[in-house]
Amino acid sequence: MMEQTLIFFLLLLLLLLLHFHTIHTAELDTVSDSQFLTDADTLVSPTGVFELGVFRPGTSANRYLGVWYKKIPATVVWVANRDNPITGGSRVVLRVDHTGLSLLLSNNVTTFWSSNMTSSSSRKATAKVRDTGNLVLMDENQKIIWQSFDYLTDTLLPGMKLGRNFMTGIEWHLSAWKSNQDPAPGEFTWGADTLGYPENKLRKGPQVTFRGGPWSNQRFSGVSTFDSNLTFTYKAVVNASEMSFSYVLDDSSILTRTTLNSSGQLESWVWVENGKKWQLALSLPRDICDSYDICSTYASCSVNMIQQSCACLDTKRFVPRNQQSWERADWSGGCVRRTPLDCKNGSEGFVKYSNIRLPDTEHTWFNMSMNLKDCEAKCLKNCTCMAYANPDTSLQGRGCLLWFNDLFDMREYSVGNGGQDIFVRMASSELVDESNFKKKGGAKIEIILPVTILGVLIIGMFLTWSLYARRKRNHRKGEDNEEDIELPLFSFSTIATATASFSDKNILGEGGFGPVYKGVLEEGIEVAVKRLSRTSSQGVHEFKNEVICISKLQHRNLVKLLGCCIQGDERLLIYEYMANKSLDSFIFDENENKILDWTTRFNIIKGIARGLLYLHHDSRLRIIHRDLKVSNILLDQDMNPKISDFGIARSFGGNETGANTHRVVGTYGYMAPEYALDGVFSTKSDVFSFGVLVLEIVSGKKNRGFIHPEYDHNLIGHAWSVYSEGRTMELIDANLAKSCNPTEVLRSVQVGLLCVQQNAGDRPNMSSVIMMLGGESTLPQPKQPAFFMDKDFLVADFSSSTYLAGSVSDVTITEVDAR
Repeated sequence: MMEQTLIFFLLLLLLLLLHFHTIHTAELDTVSDSQFLTDADTLVSPTGVFELGVFRPGTSANRYLGVWYKKIPATVVWVANRDNPITGGSRVVLRVDHTGLSLLLSNNVTTFWSSNMTSSSSRKATAKVRDTGNLVLMDENQKIIWQSFDYLTDTLLPGMKLGRNFMTGIEWHLSAWKSNQDPAPGEFTWGADTLGYPENKLRKGPQVTFRGGPWSNQRFSGVSTFDSNLTFTYKAVVNASEMSFSYVLDDSSILTRTTLNSSGQLESWVWVENGKKWQLALSLPRDICDSYDICSTYASCSVNMIQQSCACLDTKRFVPRNQQSWERADWSGGCVRRTPLDCKNGSEGFVKYSNIRLPDTEHTWFNMSMNLKDCEAKCLKNCTCMAYANPDTSLQGRGCLLWFNDLFDMREYSVGNGGQDIFVRMASSELVDESNFKKKGGAKIEIILPVTILGVLIIGMFLTWSLYARRKRNHRKGEDNEEDIELPLFSFSTIATATASFSDKNILGEGGFGPVYKGVLEEGIEVAVKRLSRTSSQGVHEFKNEVICISKLQHRNLVKLLGCCIQGDERLLIYEYMANKSLDSFIFDENENKILDWTTRFNIIKGIARGLLYLHHDSRLRIIHRDLKVSNILLDQDMNPKISDFGIARSFGGNETGANTHRVVGTYGYMAPEYALDGVFSTKSDVFSFGVLVLEIVSGKKNRGFIHPEYDHNLIGHAWSVYSEGRTMELIDANLAKSCNPTEVLRSVQVGLLCVQQNAGDRPNMSSVIMMLGGESTLPQPKQPAFFMDKDFLVADFSSSTYLAGSVSDVTITEVDAR
């Protein structure tokens, strides 16, 4: 009887405790030494914009103290205990004690995080979250003694600083999460470089990968603003005690944030209230020219160039350090002055280059009260000064920036698109005025000496002779028959040596074009070489098509064509070598597919989408690939995807987005129905292929090879069935069970199904696809997709046109009459 009574009282006590926990779950406005915050409570800002509490990222079992938007789901902007998660079912409290703010186990034994305040004033302090998202600890006089804005994580909000306080040692920079489910500091950081003139840099570990350009006219010259409709007030502090930069929106009701994701992409977002979604406004790096120091010294990068991405500052005064490597698109040696400097004779001067992103400013000196004339004189007096510029044109003629090392990481802009003027030191013999001389790529050069008629005549004769010599040289090499192929040329002997005389041991793959070999050039550079098969009926056309298309394309998610070789009946294409070969060699292999966790696969999906967006919308010509498939997605050493094989691509100008044909080309399993049946292709045909790719990457199964045992569905049909029945997670590769983020998986499958809808007009364009993959808003419901049965859809099978490293099991339709 006593045991039963004891059990009854224990149960009653447990119910009371549970009721106590429930009634104390609350939204607080203050935390102090007497008012704790439990892991069931939240601390809310005055008007309810932000709140602080304990959360779980994704499906992780670990818990963290963080700040997020109260009315916007799953948007965390700050995390306290990044390196020390709360595990298991431990109950925690946040309170103010002698160390400041502390996150402790409820039994006070273990501390998960502390603000580490040593001031005695912290004992009477209170903590609040402001409507800016800043968690502040204030003393009894309401003075801030600690704030979360001094300890950024992966998100920059209006009012946050980037830079350094030289007095306290605090450095303000963004640090990416390791993954979507792990907020521990990842390998990417974004912050201000304070060693020279201020500029922002993106780093992967210690290595710089992107530079935002120097501070200029209330902005960083290499970084655009969110949107032309948004106005900002920037604040720059540059003095002996602090170098920092921050911004505030003029309309405080607009919500914006800038995030650094785990893949090293810096993304700016604006909240769209009507659509209840985050709108991507800017993503950096943008293109190949944003790659740090891609052209090395005294060269600039331009995405508008046809022949190559890099060019010496001008072809008269600068030459490639290694001409042979330069012609092979190896720009690592950069350029050098044709005439070396000779500071002793005192006759040197400067040449002005316009529309340039100013070089890296790490080794610079600046004085923002000095005018440009005095700046020039100061540079000229110092033999180690290589260039000068006014970095901030808003200062009405004041501002001097001097460079004391070689100039590198420059980019060329079109007129009025953010470039600046720089004056580069030259030997006296190079100071002939040629104000009409244009550097290759379009940047105007101005010489600060009088015009001479003789100089203009000499230049005119030089250019005329150069053009004649080049045409004659091209004719001898047979280029006149190749439709304006502008690409570095390799000799046949060079490629034969690199591939050990095209040894079978070096074969990476083989398709309708011919075999693909691995080669190593004399400089040690690894390349992939496509060799046109002499028995191929389709190779000559595809060779010309690929050279013409891809030589004009530059994007981080497109394979780079380094050059070509045309000798007799030999046709060779030389590409950058992809260490991890093709995507299909991973996802369709029982052992290798274990290497691709969900984060890697999701990054691959987004990378392919960015590459396709560039082809459809951002390149000089609109390109429809027509053969997008897993074996044409190559992976570099960091598993970044690159779209390859442009042999059957079609280019369009103006507003054209598609065409029709009687020669259907592509690969069965990836072709859109309107193309396979009627010969009608468009950008939406590539979108269909992308949708198939997404479903294959998620499931690890081939669309063509998969047949459901009960319903005879292929992969698309199976994906539609499980999605319609609310069983989408059954589609994922079994190897992703532990690493997957269910939210991202569900979103990816839904996007894939939207892309494979029967009607081309219902499919999204690639800009919408990227927004849907990276956003958090509700997606539209897909309509029934176009999925075909092997037994119902009969086509002619020909040999594969997959040439670059990987499986040759995909069968390509090289010619089918449209029905």
